Amino acid sequence: MTSLKAVHCTMCHLGLFEHYKSEEALLMVKVRQAVSRDAKAMSAILAAIQVTWKTSWSSTPEYILKNYLLHPDRIRCSVAIDEADRILGFQSLKRASEGNPFQVTVGWGVVGTFVDLNMIRRGVGRALWASTLRAAQDAELKFIDATIEPENTLGLGYYDAIGFRTYRKLGNAIGKKFAVPAAG
Repeated sequence: MTSLKAVHCTMCHLGLFEHYKSEEALLMVKVRQAVSRDAKAMSAILAAIQVTWKTSWSSTPEYILKNYLLHPDRIRCSVAIDEADRILGFQSLKRASEGNPFQVTVGWGVVGTFVDLNMIRRGVGRALWASTLRAAQDAELKFIDATIEPENTLGLGYYDAIGFRTYRKLGNAIGKKFAVPAAG
């Protein structure tokens, strides 16, 4: 298991981004709010993942903007970047609304995590999760859902490792739930 330690700096205290160092992989990861100019790099990560999943969903920059960066239910969308400002992955947190595609209870959080396939198991997902968890606490979410296809063994393992537990089956998907602890 990769252990992460927050690295304190002036920029972190100002809330501009957060640093995490993976002691296992010696990878410095910064996490910041995703912005529109990130859509192209985020799209490339999603497109590469979709090839391995053999899915046909869209992964265009326009899709990223609509579904992650500008979505009306968005709470936070973060990107993890390396020391050269290259995007290593992203994580989206939305509030489930009526009629959401995953049939998640209204008011719960819905999370999606996408990491560059070359950066898996290097602390990127954990760094993103630390930021997303704080956003969930700030939004006073009680639960977060991650709906994952059963073939996505890396995703299932990731969510298990950060504390999600299986609570339902939905067609050809597994619903995992995380109980958000109170901030403090």
